[in-house]
Amino acid sequence: MSDLEGYRRAAPRARLGIGAAIVLVLVALAVTVGIGIWRGQSAPVEHVTAPPQATEPATAVASDAYVHVSGAVRAPGLYVVGADARVIDAVSAAGGLADDADASAINLARPVTDGEQLVVPVEGEAPPAGPSAGSGSAPGLVSVNTADAAALEELPGIGPALAARIIDWRDTEGPFATVDDLLAVSGIGPKVLESLRDLVTV
Repeated sequence: MSDLEGYRRAAPRARLGIGAAIVLVLVALAVTVGIGIWRGQSAPVEHVTAPPQATEPATAVASDAYVHVSGAVRAPGLYVVGADARVIDAVSAAGGLADDADASAINLARPVTDGEQLVVPVEGEAPPAGPSAGSGSAPGLVSVNTADAAALEELPGIGPALAARIIDWRDTEGPFATVDDLLAVSGIGPKVLESLRDLVTV
């Protein structure tokens, strides 16, 4: 009987010890979780902003104009100016007027056109005829590099089709270097060229 009573007395104590151990484990686990949550809340938050993405320009840039500046300028040559440039801009690109330039013979305010040759005369020299003189309205030779279709069609033997071919050729190949270069345009032969030679310039 004594052995049975000892077992009964020991069983509750053992159960109490196991329960206490479980409680301690749960408390430790709760403390660990609590510390983890507290550290997560107190950790600094890094905000990352995405770089701005490139966008297409709202408007297209106007095409540039190629102008051959020659004559009484400091640095004659071929220059690229803005599409809305004027004669003064092309002259400035060429280094400005030379000391012997006749500034009164050209219109510095005239807009330039793509492919034209701008000739600045020397003092006492006759200004070149046609649009390349800078007047924009002076009668004389027709520049095959700057004339529009209407002006080209006024020339003998040049109809709408040939005028369009001349314009297409200079837009594709660049300005005519000499009047003889017109032979490269389909439909212009030696006879047509001879009829134009005294009426046109480059």
